[in-house]
Amino acid sequence: MNRKILTSGVITILAVILVILISGYIKGAAVKVDDTGWTSEGVNTVVNANNQFAFDLYSQFKEESKDENIFFSPYSISVALTMTYEGARGETAEEMQSVLYIPEDANLRRANFAKIINEINKPDKKYKLHTANALWPRINFQLLEEYQNTIDTYYGGKVTRLDYTREAEKSRQTINSWIEDKTEDKIKDLIPPGTLKPDTVLVLTNAIYFKGTWVLQFDPKDTRDEDFTTSAGQIVKVPMMRLAGDDAEFNYAETKDVQILEMPYEGENLSMLIILPKENNLENIEESIAPEKLSEWKNMLRKQRVDVFIPKVKFETKYFMADTLAEMGMPTAFTESADYSGINRQGGIWIDEVIHQAFVEVNEEGTEAAAATAEGMWKMQITPVFRADHPFIFIIQQKDTGNILFLGRVSDPSK
Repeated sequence: MNRKILTSGVITILAVILVILISGYIKGAAVKVDDTGWTSEGVNTVVNANNQFAFDLYSQFKEESKDENIFFSPYSISVALTMTYEGARGETAEEMQSVLYIPEDANLRRANFAKIINEINKPDKKYKLHTANALWPRINFQLLEEYQNTIDTYYGGKVTRLDYTREAEKSRQTINSWIEDKTEDKIKDLIPPGTLKPDTVLVLTNAIYFKGTWVLQFDPKDTRDEDFTTSAGQIVKVPMMRLAGDDAEFNYAETKDVQILEMPYEGENLSMLIILPKENNLENIEESIAPEKLSEWKNMLRKQRVDVFIPKVKFETKYFMADTLAEMGMPTAFTESADYSGINRQGGIWIDEVIHQAFVEVNEEGTEAAAATAEGMWKMQITPVFRADHPFIFIIQQKDTGNILFLGRVSDPSK
């Protein structure tokens, strides 16, 4: 595709979705957005859309990542792309909606996204969970007032103008500095040199951070190196955490194929779900996992004693997602045929690239991240053993709504 330096009516849009889950916290008071008119049913609609998108995207990543670890924030990607969708029209909007599953009704969509954002950013929590959005238009690029007001009012996206035409490198440094500031300097130079060009007219950024402490913490003295069989069939030594005894009670369920464990964080609003196949056959579970299957498993959970063995995990991922999203059903967004006339009346803009970067650490203290059947309950041992010594899926969710904030796969915790 030929790209031109700015001429009349020929411009591009670079949508860089920066999902950052790192050590630290997002500085400053969280922005409260307008959630007037939200309803429980509306929130559930948005959550269901996010969760369906989460598993669709996971399916794409597992094909691209093969035996590698996976980790991403479907919720944050959904919010960032929805901000772009707010300015899409015609076929472009139809394709984006079909991939994201978000409500077409603007009032329903905006009020309930805003409610979820406010819930994430609420103060006085026993855990840290924050999200922030920003728009970076070129200095002479005219955003429609309606679009700018929508992003500010319902998504908290503040506008800072930059000169990509004459100062592309300085603009890159400015955005990267914002990212570093929001992430306590843990993510540096996220936008690589040469990414921003003179014909860049808009950059969208999103940052999300979570740090939670287990309700029941592991004792580091009980952590010892044990064998873990990777997706590739190799045996590696990894630090395996252990929690057992009369106080080790968790929500737990199992079927003939899988064990499901829920580990809550302090505050009881968030939890990690770990989905562990009984054999080293995660591929079979990946083929069947979907929002309906997840709900089925969650409905089976019952609190009981469980001896838990899970590896310490720490890894980082980075995805360039333009091709992935095009393959999922929104190709027009990345072509000159895209219609974003709801962002700029003159049109002629399209998404150039979508970048997603994520970091996760699971340790003895908690987690840091800068989410009716033929199978019946099988008779279980008096005290089930949950030994995650082979690949598994993990989800960090909001417990009350089931909203998946982060979703990942541990294929090899030694990497």
